Amino acid sequence: MSDESRESLEDVRMEKLRKIAELGVDPWGQRFDGHQAIGDVRAQAPANEPGPGGETPPGPVVRIAGRILLRRGQGKVGFLQVGDWSGRIQVMVGQKQVGELGWKIAELLDLGDVIGVDGRLGYTRTGELTVFAESLTFLTKSLLPPPEKWHGLTDQEQRYRQRYVDLFSNPEALAVFLGRSKLIASFRRTMAERGFAEVETPTMQSIAGGAAARPFVTHHNALDIDLFLRIAPELYLKRLLVGGMERVFEIGRVYRNEGLSPKHNPEFTMFEAYQSYGDYHSMMDLTEALIVGAIEAIGGGLVRPWGEATIDFTPPWPRRTYAELLAEHAGIDPGDPAALKDRAEAAEIHTAGKDPDVILSELFEEVVEDRLDGPVFVIDYPAAICPLTKRKTSNPAVAERFELYIRGVELANAYTELNDPILQEELFRKQLAGQREEDSMAKMDDDFVRALKHGMPPAGGLGIGIDRLCMVLLNRTTIRDVILFPLMRPEH
Repeated sequence: MSDESRESLEDVRMEKLRKIAELGVDPWGQRFDGHQAIGDVRAQAPANEPGPGGETPPGPVVRIAGRILLRRGQGKVGFLQVGDWSGRIQVMVGQKQVGELGWKIAELLDLGDVIGVDGRLGYTRTGELTVFAESLTFLTKSLLPPPEKWHGLTDQEQRYRQRYVDLFSNPEALAVFLGRSKLIASFRRTMAERGFAEVETPTMQSIAGGAAARPFVTHHNALDIDLFLRIAPELYLKRLLVGGMERVFEIGRVYRNEGLSPKHNPEFTMFEAYQSYGDYHSMMDLTEALIVGAIEAIGGGLVRPWGEATIDFTPPWPRRTYAELLAEHAGIDPGDPAALKDRAEAAEIHTAGKDPDVILSELFEEVVEDRLDGPVFVIDYPAAICPLTKRKTSNPAVAERFELYIRGVELANAYTELNDPILQEELFRKQLAGQREEDSMAKMDDDFVRALKHGMPPAGGLGIGIDRLCMVLLNRTTIRDVILFPLMRPEH
């Protein structure tokens, strides 16, 4: 639709707005109590379907509110399709039934307007479940026309920019975000059942820590200091373990000043949990419980589609070591530096001046990750790339860490947490060497080390990317489909 056509239609709607007001009706509506969800109304459908003789006797009295999605009819009878977030239903509006004022309102209705309807539930002669309106209440005028023919926004970029239109015109989009809400609620239930306390930690931090990423920088005028939007809540949550809060979790936004992709948005939702006296095996059990609980909340069963693939979430999930997966898919022994160098260069990975464990990590990303159908826990990572993780007592070169993969996508990351303040400080200093000032963790978090010196119990910690998990469980192929308002370039 051209801008000129849209402006012309808006002028027509403005005129209808004026006429509605002249009727003494508030075109922006008032409180409308006692209405029922359309999904609940549909569940009340009378059992006596119509016979060949015509309409069935009227059913129960109902009251609904929603947006007009379709409109047809002529003469003294019209039909509307009205929708809310629980479903859609047909409404029949007759001049005789709704009275003089109600019919004048009906004649001024447009697609997209929001109305209230009181009436009886029944079937039309064609057998369609219908609310036979007895009165209409005008609730909100829509001044802009909806997408043409009410097929919804089809341009993907416009769907993200105008999510408000996408939601009311595309039922599938609305279902995704209601499913996301169910997933997050199920996480909270699972954590409460296991005795965890939900907490909130700072999103503006004086030192960006807990992950390796470039932060967003802001400035606090009153204190005249730079602050960072958090890249992870980890170090504050661990401080709470020191303070005696033995099981804590947080669901919140984190920010990383990095690129956009189908798997990345600079602002995203992270779930993190820490359990005193646990380890990474405890976190694997917790991860399975959280995700299986989310699947039960969303519905659809443990064997689910994702794109063209089918994923079986039936627990327990396999646990494979980092080393055995490299041996299987890259054909090398991680402890053989010469073989590692040759295999990395064959995969076009630059090796000059790099720590062998960094080369291992890049080779794993290049050769192994995409072959992990999962769900599979990849366990026991090279210690050099895990500065916040406890080492295995039997092999200090290996860190007690896991990542959960599904179809090559990392969904969760967990550790047996390092609680040795002496080693932690040493690893921080090693990691900070050579860091650029604008990168994360470019400063030592001395207060966190001080907290560890007071004694943090042995613990397991877990992080799950909520957006990526929603992608998989709700069968979406890009992270933008599960974030209500993803970051976009300026429209103009």
